[in-house]
Amino acid sequence: NMAGNSLQNGMDEQLLSFEKLDRSSPDLWPEQLSVTDFLSGLKSPASPAVKWGGQLDDDIDMLQEFGNLTTTNLMEKVRELQNLAYQLGLDESREMTRGKLLNILDKPKT
Repeated sequence: NMAGNSLQNGMDEQLLSFEKLDRSSPDLWPEQLSVTDFLSGLKSPASPAVKWGGQLDDDIDMLQEFGNLTTTNLMEKVRELQNLAYQLGLDESREMTRGKLLNILDKPKT
């Protein structure tokens, strides 16, 4: 049993990563834009069309699904989510760079 614990600890140490990933978003817009400015720029007022009941049911189902996973499966799920978040960050960065190069983020000249 001690050998099993020692082996498990060795495997856990192998899983540790000291890599520092920059998880900050790229510079999205040339200038700061407040929420009020953004909302006033919309054509129609924002309407709260959220169906809370359905969303809550989905969240509860997801929590139950995660609760039934083993530790290993849960770690694998977290790893998948981290990889997805990282990939989305790369995609976001690439698209924002593309937008800047095409000058589509600049304010229209009046």
